[in-house]
Amino acid sequence: MSRDIEQLAVDAIRALSIDAIQKANSGHPGMPMGMADLGVVLWTKFLTVDPDSPEWADRDRFVLSNGHGSMLLYSLLHLSGFPLRMEDIANFRQWGYVTAGHPELERHLGIEMTTGPLGQGFSTAVGMAVAESNLRARLGAEVVDHHTYVFCSDGDLMEGVASEAASLAGHWGLGKLIALFDDNAITLEGPTSWTFLEDVPKRFDAYGWHTITVDGHDRPAIAEAIEAAHSETERPTLISAKTHIGYGSPNKQDTASAHGSPLGDDEIALVKAGMEWDLPPFEVPDEVYSFFRAAMDRGRTAHAEWRNRTAEVFAANNDLAELWKELTEPSPVQLTKPAHDAGSSAATRSLSGEVIQELATRRPDVLTGDADLAGSTKSPIKGADAFGPDARAGANIRYGVREHAMGAIVNGVNLHGGLRAFGSTFLQFSDYMRGAVRLGALMGVPSIWVWTHDSVFLGEDGPTHQPVEHVAALRTIPNLWVFRPGSPAETAGAWEAAINRVEGPSALILTRQNLPIPDVDTEPAAVALGGYVVSEGSDVTLIATGSELWLARAAAGLLAERGISARVVSMPCVEAFAEQSADHRAEVLGGVPRVSLEAGVTAGWGDLIGDGGLAIGIDHFGASAPAEVLAEQYGFTPSAVADRVADWLA
Repeated sequence: MSRDIEQLAVDAIRALSIDAIQKANSGHPGMPMGMADLGVVLWTKFLTVDPDSPEWADRDRFVLSNGHGSMLLYSLLHLSGFPLRMEDIANFRQWGYVTAGHPELERHLGIEMTTGPLGQGFSTAVGMAVAESNLRARLGAEVVDHHTYVFCSDGDLMEGVASEAASLAGHWGLGKLIALFDDNAITLEGPTSWTFLEDVPKRFDAYGWHTITVDGHDRPAIAEAIEAAHSETERPTLISAKTHIGYGSPNKQDTASAHGSPLGDDEIALVKAGMEWDLPPFEVPDEVYSFFRAAMDRGRTAHAEWRNRTAEVFAANNDLAELWKELTEPSPVQLTKPAHDAGSSAATRSLSGEVIQELATRRPDVLTGDADLAGSTKSPIKGADAFGPDARAGANIRYGVREHAMGAIVNGVNLHGGLRAFGSTFLQFSDYMRGAVRLGALMGVPSIWVWTHDSVFLGEDGPTHQPVEHVAALRTIPNLWVFRPGSPAETAGAWEAAINRVEGPSALILTRQNLPIPDVDTEPAAVALGGYVVSEGSDVTLIATGSELWLARAAAGLLAERGISARVVSMPCVEAFAEQSADHRAEVLGGVPRVSLEAGVTAGWGDLIGDGGLAIGIDHFGASAPAEVLAEQYGFTPSAVADRVADWLA
C-alpha cells in the first residue's frame, strides 16, 4: 500500500468500521466512512489527550454526539493506543465487549460521552465547556486550559435540546467549544431536504457563534478551519463540514441506505477495491499504528508539562493548591437542619434554599442553576455572581426558559469533573428534562435535580402545573434516587445524601406550600437510610413522604382517639430504603397492615405496602382551586385519612 500516511489512516478507519458492522450484522457505516477525514485531522493534529492516562484532568474533551457512528470513535481509540483491543472491535455490539452500539461513558477507555438520543451529546458538550471556563477562571490557565470538541449530525441539530444549548453557548461566549457538523444532507429516512431546509450556519450566526464551512474531505481545509476556531476565543465555533455519507461506496454513497445498515459483502468488496485495500478484515498496517501513536505523543508531552507546571504553581500558592484539592477530591459533608420553631411552618423549597447557603460555604465546587425560576426554586447562592462572559467564576447559572438544555448541561458540568452542578425548575417540567435525567442515571453522573411545586397543592395554577404522576415516573428510572423530604431535618438530610452520592443522580422533590414544623424531628443523616420510624404503633403502619408526613402524624393522633395504634414511617427516599437489609426494612415497616400516603398517583407503592395494603393517593389530574379546597375534595385532611384508614381496618 503506497499512499500518503494520512490517507492510509483514513482508509484504515473506513475498513475497520465497515468490517466490524458487517460482522455484527448491525450498525451505521455511513457516518464513520463520511467523517473519517475529520476524525484523522482532529485526532492527529489537534486533540490533546493521553492514551496512557485517559482521565488526565486537563485533557481535551471529545464528544461524539452522533453516537450511532461509534465505530469511528472505536477505531480512533484503538489506533491511538487507548486500551481498546482489536478483539473488541471485531466483536462490535456483542455481549461482554466494551464496543456497544451506542456507548455513553467509559473514561478509562477514552470515551467521554457519546449518545444515542440525538442532541444530548452536543448539549452535554456545552456543559463541559462551561466547566472548563469556570474552572479556568478560578484556578488560572496554567492549571485548566483545554478545548471541548463535539462531532454532531443533522439529526443532532434538528433536536430542540441542541437549539437551546447552542443559544446558551453563544450567549455565554464559550470560545473553547468547537463543534464539527457532519453536513451530509442525509438522515435515516432520506435526504434532509424532506424536512430540514434551514441554513444551519446562519442559525448559529444568530446564536452568536463563529461559523466556518469547509469540504469535509479536504484535510488541509479542515485543519485550517480548526486553527481558525482556536483563534476565536470569544465565541464557540461551528465548522460545517460538507461530507458524503458512505464515502467511497459505489452504490450507497449519499443515500439513506448507508446510514443504518451494513453495506453487505459485495459492496464492501467494491469499497475496498476503490481504496486499494487488500488486507483481511481487522488487520491494519503497522505504519498506521505508528502514525497515530506518534501523534498521541503531543498529549503525553502536554500531560507531563502540565504535571510539572501545576506542581510549581501549587507549591507557590497554597490557597490555590487547597482549592484544587477541594474541587477534585471533595470530602463528604454533614449539614445542619434549618432552625425553625416547632409549630411554625415553612415550605421545603424555602428550607432547601437555606441548606444551599450552608452547602455553598462547605463545598466550593457547587454550581446552582435554574430555568428562569430562581425566586420559586430558591436555588441561587446569595452573594455569588451569575456565570457569564463577565463572570466566568460565577456559581449561579441562569438557563432561562430552557429546561431541556439545563438537564444536559448540568450533566456535562458534572461529567467534566471538578464541579458539582444542579438544576432547578418546577416538578411538572421534569418531563422536558427526562432524556438528560435518564442518561445521567445510565452513566452514573452525580447530577442533582431540584424540582419544586410538587403536587396538586400548588393550587390555583391548575392541573397543567400540578404534577400527580411525576414522582412515581421518576422512581422508575434505575439509579436515580428521588428524595421527597417533609421537614427541616429531612430537607438537610436529602441534600446531604445527594451531595455525598457519587454513583448516580439524585432528585429533591419540594413543596411550594408551607408545612407545619414538627415538634420532634429526626437527624439529617437518617434520610440516607431512605425510611425510618417517626412514631411507634402496633395496629397499622402509615408510610408517608414529603408534604404528607405531617398529615400522617395528625391522622395517627386521630386514630389513637379511636383506640387504633398507628405507627408512622417517613419514607423520604424509596430507592435508598430498598438498599437497606431485608431485616432493617421489616423492622421499620412493622408486621402490621400498611398504608401509603402520598399526594400523587399510587403506582409503585405495592412493593412497600404488600398485597392487600392500602394506597391513598390521587390517581387523576388535579383542578384549579385553593390548596385547602383540593385537600378537602381529594381526602387529604387528617380526619379524612383517619376515617379511610379506620374503615379499611374494619
